[in-house]
Amino acid sequence: AEPATLAASRALRWGSPSHSASSVVFATDLRPLDLLAEAVPLHSAMGGVRTVQVQGVWGLQLQAAAPRAVSFPASRIFFRCDLFPEEFSIVMTLKCPHLTPKVSGGLLTSLLTSAGKHPMATSAMRSLGLHEVCGSFSLTTDCGLPVDVAADVPFPATLSVGGARFFIGSRKRAKGLFTGLVRQLVLLPGADATPRLCPSRDARLAVLAIPQVLQDLAGRPEDNEVLKYPYETDLKVTLGSQPPCTKVEAGQFWLDVSRKGLYLCVGGKWVSVLAAKEKLDYVEEHQRLPTHSETLGIEVFRIPEVGLFAATANRKATSAIYKWTAGRFVAYQSIRTHQAQSWRHFIIGKQIFLAVANFAPNDRGQEFSVIYKWSARRQKFTPYQRISTHSARDWEAFQVDGEHFLAVANHREGDNHNVDSVIYKWNPQTRLFEANQTIATSGAYDWEFFTVGPYSFLAVANTFNGTSTRVHSHLYIWLVGSFRLFQSFLTFGAADWEVFRIGERLFLAVANSHSYDVEMQAQNDSYVINSVIYELNVTAQTFVKFQDIPTCSALDWEFFSVGEDYFLVVANSFDGSTFLVNSIIYRAMGLGCLSSGLCSEAWARSTGVRILSDSPSLTGSASLPSLLGRFGSSVFP
Repeated sequence: AEPATLAASRALRWGSPSHSASSVVFATDLRPLDLLAEAVPLHSAMGGVRTVQVQGVWGLQLQAAAPRAVSFPASRIFFRCDLFPEEFSIVMTLKCPHLTPKVSGGLLTSLLTSAGKHPMATSAMRSLGLHEVCGSFSLTTDCGLPVDVAADVPFPATLSVGGARFFIGSRKRAKGLFTGLVRQLVLLPGADATPRLCPSRDARLAVLAIPQVLQDLAGRPEDNEVLKYPYETDLKVTLGSQPPCTKVEAGQFWLDVSRKGLYLCVGGKWVSVLAAKEKLDYVEEHQRLPTHSETLGIEVFRIPEVGLFAATANRKATSAIYKWTAGRFVAYQSIRTHQAQSWRHFIIGKQIFLAVANFAPNDRGQEFSVIYKWSARRQKFTPYQRISTHSARDWEAFQVDGEHFLAVANHREGDNHNVDSVIYKWNPQTRLFEANQTIATSGAYDWEFFTVGPYSFLAVANTFNGTSTRVHSHLYIWLVGSFRLFQSFLTFGAADWEVFRIGERLFLAVANSHSYDVEMQAQNDSYVINSVIYELNVTAQTFVKFQDIPTCSALDWEFFSVGEDYFLVVANSFDGSTFLVNSIIYRAMGLGCLSSGLCSEAWARSTGVRILSDSPSLTGSASLPSLLGRFGSSVFP
């Protein structure tokens, strides 16, 4: 007998010989029969079947060369009775690329196209339920209202499936395979399947029975598990901003062409799967930030649930705080300061603080620096505590054994550069900082705190002792409740310490700004001197010289990494004749040493990356008039 076709866009087709009416025994088994699972085995891969994900939903795509390849004998499910049930439902979840009434080939095709009001060409999955009883058909789409459908071809009253086969996706030999995706294809004998499907949380994906091979894809395969069928998913490609990652995009990939990275949407986040090695190719100007006067320092920090901020330390009467808004820093708050040198942001519990180092006295001749506290109610910083300082250059905030400290670098008192710098400790009872320890310093310029295992260290950069810049800067270690001298370094107008780590190795870089002694005549080349990088020798328990780098009155070092590359940038300010000098970014090149003990070219200029300073200094110019040779009682004002 000529076979009939039963399929969504010809997704199911079978053939059978006719039987006489005298042998009719109607099947009444109400168990759902998963036709798709029968045709696509779980434990043995079948050529021509691919698992494909669309908008977070998995389906099967049929790509067999032979249209009749995906099939199974009817006797596998009709093993007690070979007559097709008189009443039945067929449930399908599929994605159809197109469906036109001109394409012949099956009963269900005629029913769908006759409905007219149910277009199936869509980019999303759709669920359909077809119910047949006594020659009448009703069609339900996505758990909507059932629509009665007049069939062009009546369903036979008696249909035997003895010796027949079910074909999935066959559109006959001339038409090939169903070209969409199939997720569910279930036969329910003797009942309407709609009450079992609906209502559903997602009507488009209402489930009666899904093949196990698709259910397994919802979980994560083990590392050694081989997928039973070839695996495909949607791939989003973008040159701009990243696409959303929601439940709809779950399991989809995003190829970021600009960054050369492949990402997978998992749990609402894009997770890197493959990424090109990050590389610093160049830096470019993003924004010019207008300030009231020379800016000697910038502190960038973030306030939780508020945003990103930048505080500038301006030489004249007003410093400013900027807030990151729409991709740029915009003025947010002005604060009166007195030749501010630097800001330091720190947090104690839930309290957010910002301390400014004032270099000059106020109009009344009072010399102090100020700690400001963030007011959540007023959404701005307000004065919290004044601390007496002497030409303060820098604040350093840190913790030791759970207690909070704040160290100030006092540069000079009057004409005397040999003054004590002070370490303050937070008192939880008074909620104020109180003097905890004084340390003798000589023109202190910078503090740097770091830890090595359980040990805490604090380094001070001493600049000038009243007669010479050739002074020792010191490294202190925390022992029995106070900092004690650990190591001394000969420096020349030291303006900054920078600690950094590369793997398990620890380095300490000093920025030397000027070689000067009152007994020697100043030379222009006294500003072109070596700054030094030291490395911690764990065995000897001391820092040893690692590399000398020529600098031009260096005032600051900064370390950063990009991918697997490590960089040091130095802020050069003056070469003895001009302020128009290059500040240079150096890149780590192997970090090896020669057998003689002298280090090889461990740090080399990074190719194509140079910063031209068109102002006296990258980090500030307050100290530069003194560095030019205004010697005597105010070498470093």
